[in-house]
Amino acid sequence: MPSPKISGPSNATTILTVDLDALAANYRLLLQRAAPAQCAAVVKADGYGLGVGPVGRTLHAAGCTRFFVAHLDEAATLRKALGGAASTAEIAVLNGLMPGQEKVFRDHNLMPVLNDLGQVAQWSEECRANGAHPSILHLDTGMCRLGLPPEEQRTLFDDPQRLDGLSLTCIMSHLACADTPDHPLNRQQQVDFAAAIKRLPKVDTSLAASSGIFLGPDWHFDMVRPGVSLYGVAPTPGEPNPMAPVVKLSGKIIQIRHVDAPQTVGYGATHRFTGPTRVATVAAGYADGYLRSLSGRASASIGGITVPVVGRVSMDLITLDISNAPAAQPGDMIDLIGPHFDVDAAADAAGTIGYEILTSLGRRYQRHYVGGTA
Repeated sequence: MPSPKISGPSNATTILTVDLDALAANYRLLLQRAAPAQCAAVVKADGYGLGVGPVGRTLHAAGCTRFFVAHLDEAATLRKALGGAASTAEIAVLNGLMPGQEKVFRDHNLMPVLNDLGQVAQWSEECRANGAHPSILHLDTGMCRLGLPPEEQRTLFDDPQRLDGLSLTCIMSHLACADTPDHPLNRQQQVDFAAAIKRLPKVDTSLAASSGIFLGPDWHFDMVRPGVSLYGVAPTPGEPNPMAPVVKLSGKIIQIRHVDAPQTVGYGATHRFTGPTRVATVAAGYADGYLRSLSGRASASIGGITVPVVGRVSMDLITLDISNAPAAQPGDMIDLIGPHFDVDAAADAAGTIGYEILTSLGRRYQRHYVGGTA
């Protein structure tokens, strides 16, 4: 008699549900918002923690043909998920070109984002030796991170032959303060980028990511490249969120305890009960990306009833006061992230941003994809 299957929804203590139809709807909303600009998709960090294969395939099926990742290995994984080197989708690597990587970019049909004059020279030499291969030029307009700094841009303006042999598909920059619409650096970067591209070859241009799309048409140029907003995170903090929720995290109650004052719960005895309380223990913790900073600050939902997290989040477990949910029993699922307490709410409670909540979601969660192209 075969052994029973261990993995699967029936045995899972935590389930991360990813709504791929909502992901596709978010892409179409951003495409419409940015029109007539093109809309790429940023799928770095394993599709913001949701699985680059299902995410990439769903976005491609929704019409996305241009993708951005951070690392070269991420790009190779995405290329394989989209059908291999023969697939027509463009995949660009934001972290740029390192020595010895030229053949990998060619073999997997990937594009380097050239971040300094050294990388420009390296890729130009490669293209002169082995034929043109697409790339993207990155100009720093105020982030002071990756991209050609102003002094290197001036060198390029004065000596445009440095670009000889390159097959540029795009010139890009990156906004530093787009999630703060009134910040003066937003307009300054837009002005500086518009001035710089006038002195460079005529190709597609791109400045705005998720929040930048909502600054208005001046920031759209030829292509926008949203990331976190695709996955349901609000592009403008404090404003109504136009994006559909993409993730729901549910945890199983593995034990219920009846406690009373003056007992405490969890490490550090940080929560002291003041009266009879029903406490549920759920199998999720900071090892799964349910951040420790959510201790005593997050809430969950069971049967439409909101229940608070009490005590410290530990490595594998959290505890919740379910006194107002008398029907809850061991084995029931509690929604830890969902309509009652979404990714942005979790980020606010944890003192962080939605990016960190999404990309921290652990591999121990049983992932369940609905809709889309998993």
